[in-house]
Amino acid sequence: MYIDRRIIFLIIALMLLSSFMNLFSQEGALLGFVLSIPGILIAITFHEFAHAFAADRLGDDTPRRQGRLNLNPFTHLDLFGTIMLIFAGFGWGKPVEINPRNFNRTMSLSKAEAIVAAAGPLMNFIIAIVFEIISCALVKFAPEFYITQVGKIVYLILTSIVTINLGLGIFNLIPLPPLDGSKILSGFLPYNARNWMETHSQIFEIVFIALWIVGILGLIISPLISLAYNGLETLCASIFGLTII
Repeated sequence: MYIDRRIIFLIIALMLLSSFMNLFSQEGALLGFVLSIPGILIAITFHEFAHAFAADRLGDDTPRRQGRLNLNPFTHLDLFGTIMLIFAGFGWGKPVEINPRNFNRTMSLSKAEAIVAAAGPLMNFIIAIVFEIISCALVKFAPEFYITQVGKIVYLILTSIVTINLGLGIFNLIPLPPLDGSKILSGFLPYNARNWMETHSQIFEIVFIALWIVGILGLIISPLISLAYNGLETLCASIFGLTII
């Protein structure tokens, strides 16, 4: 079954237009949008770079030849995925192309593909942890700075970076094509199950799009992001001896 992606993009465009119109009707929403830009650039750039780096280390030079082995945001941004990350809190970057036949034969091709797929979300979680530590360290060792206007803006930016990276990482772990989670899952399935999943990938894509459009994915992912953020914040605060208000 073939999906006409023009129809998908039209639906996405209408949804995003509605979100964009609501953006200016909510007080403080525009400021939140501006403050989220660093988080979006960091999340997508490092996510896609991690895919490219993992593939390169496993012997596939396709990402290197296509200029994806760098930290230039404009190399990795995808228009619709970036817009979704802005308005929905989860999205995607421009997919990194790989050629599994180039991988080293130290492991099965399916396992190697799973490692490359897992590298992106893993990088997002690492970024989230690093910036949460930075945030807690500033509160601990420079409390006077955080009560200033600039300090409050810095705090909001750091929070946005943490939240967006958690969102992108969790979103991509959904085990449905075309997300990373499906490739990770496929790497650990028996051959027949993996072949069946690949054969019916178009159907899974339809399921993914349907769940996304009706809002079911958002209902599942949003609580997971909040849970992950609260857990990370609590852990970091306990390490630094801070009290969460």
